[in-house]
Amino acid sequence: MIKALFICSQNKLRSPTAEQVFSAWPDVETDSAGLNADAISPLSPEQLDWADVVFVMEKAHRSRLGRNFRRHLNGKRIVCLDIPDDYGFMQPELVRLLEAKAGPFLRSR
Repeated sequence: MIKALFICSQNKLRSPTAEQVFSAWPDVETDSAGLNADAISPLSPEQLDWADVVFVMEKAHRSRLGRNFRRHLNGKRIVCLDIPDDYGFMQPELVRLLEAKAGPFLRSR
């Protein structure tokens, strides 16, 4: 079982879409959070401790994650998907991008 955590800024569009899409995949558990203080679900250290792999949507998210949660990232694989905040929740183009970019990391081994 792979535990995948998806992170964006507000936890409104990109990361909740990824959480929903990949929750239906076999052998994948998902969660999502936002890095902003006013995010719908702000990122917690417990989420990072739980995750096997952490996906961020932008390079700025990776930098912020490293600054604010460094001690919870030991040994964690952090993957930047380079997906801009240009999509709506469950927008088909976003789903296709997520499957193409995150999917290879989540396929059963």
